[in-house]
Amino acid sequence: MPITCPQCHASMPEFAAFCPGCGRRMITAPAAVGSTGWLKENVAGALAYLTFIPAVILLLVMPFKRNHFVRFHSFQSVFLTIAGVVAAIALRGLFALLALIPWLGYLLAWLMVLLVSLAWGFLWLVVMVKALQGERFKLPIIGDLAEKQ
Repeated sequence: MPITCPQCHASMPEFAAFCPGCGRRMITAPAAVGSTGWLKENVAGALAYLTFIPAVILLLVMPFKRNHFVRFHSFQSVFLTIAGVVAAIALRGLFALLALIPWLGYLLAWLMVLLVSLAWGFLWLVVMVKALQGERFKLPIIGDLAEKQ
């Protein structure tokens, strides 16, 4: 009996992770939606990404500091903020160098700032949505550091 997607009814391979027709995920990932006191895990994990301050508070408040899911997202948020500050300093130096080139350098510098800002905003949105979905979405280098904490 051929396997079909429950959403678009396209035929698909037996062990496919995603439907080739609509892109729906076929492998279910365990979601963390347990309650840690007065706030669910997924909401607390997403709150950690709002700014630097909620992540630090969640690491210090008792019901959350022992929860692995919330600790992981809080540390990942802290490390992501630190990486953002380092990237902003590097971008500022690069902007100053590119601005030395008449007309075109200044334009390229602003284009680079725009692209890096959009990419950073998109990354922030992805990790926040993944935390709300209850997934432990690990960023390449930052996620490994957060997992060790």
